[in-house]
Amino acid sequence: MRVLVTGGTGLIGTSVVAELLGNGHTVLALTRSDASARAAETAGAEPLKGGLADLDVLRAGVARTDGVIHLAFRNDFSSPEALASAIAEETAALTVLGEALAGSDRPLVTVSGTPWVPGRASTEADPLPTDGPVGGRGRTVTEILGLSARGVRSTAVRLPRTVHHQGTGGFAGLLTETARRTGASGYPGDGTQRWPAVHALDAAVLFRLALERGPAGSAWHAVADEGDRVRDIAAVIGRRLGLPVKSVPQDAYGPLGPIFATDQPSSSARTREALGWEPKHPGLLQDLENIQP
Repeated sequence: MRVLVTGGTGLIGTSVVAELLGNGHTVLALTRSDASARAAETAGAEPLKGGLADLDVLRAGVARTDGVIHLAFRNDFSSPEALASAIAEETAALTVLGEALAGSDRPLVTVSGTPWVPGRASTEADPLPTDGPVGGRGRTVTEILGLSARGVRSTAVRLPRTVHHQGTGGFAGLLTETARRTGASGYPGDGTQRWPAVHALDAAVLFRLALERGPAGSAWHAVADEGDRVRDIAAVIGRRLGLPVKSVPQDAYGPLGPIFATDQPSSSARTREALGWEPKHPGLLQDLENIQP
């Protein structure tokens, strides 16, 4: 299968591209810069110059491929306005991708976060949140899954709070960046809230499986660790960086503060059973040992 991949040179995307190429697919990778284009070519993909805002480029990419994996997102969490702008850009791009695929029965694999449910681990059957800081993404992904009624084999891979590789990535990576900047490894509240996690190489396998055989309208959980306590994550970060570990106000994390403070374990039992997905790489706390001072 020839696959259009957006975000193919990011932490998750590089793993997805390698997984696709290693399993007989070819890749057309959307690339925003010359450096990204060179990285895509080095990885074995064909670059398609453009970004999420280049809607005509996206349409042209769909016309040249057998399916789409969407991963790109402008990770600007500096303010509520910046986050809303990034979500609006993604919504416009996904709308174009979905319209271009309508009636073709070709796959469109998109991405969201795992939902959170008070008092228990969320499952694949739980709906995405449609309010709060990232509610717009939930609404968009729900609409994309609805394209199954219009001849699109749309599926969603729900990623946990941290997708990690060699100690970097995700919410844990943001904690590490904040610790380096502030001189303390912080966590919001009492730190007992739990965040799910997955290694990027394991997530990549699930994206491929969803592309190859995910039924239209289905959602899957790329969850290896159901939930590590945030203060345990911060403790590893603090030890690796030689910094004190302490509680900090949730507003220290900007628009993501309310999400950082939420207990949000998640299960992938249905995903493992239905698709035969089985994570094999190190868990988050072990992978964080790769952080360098």
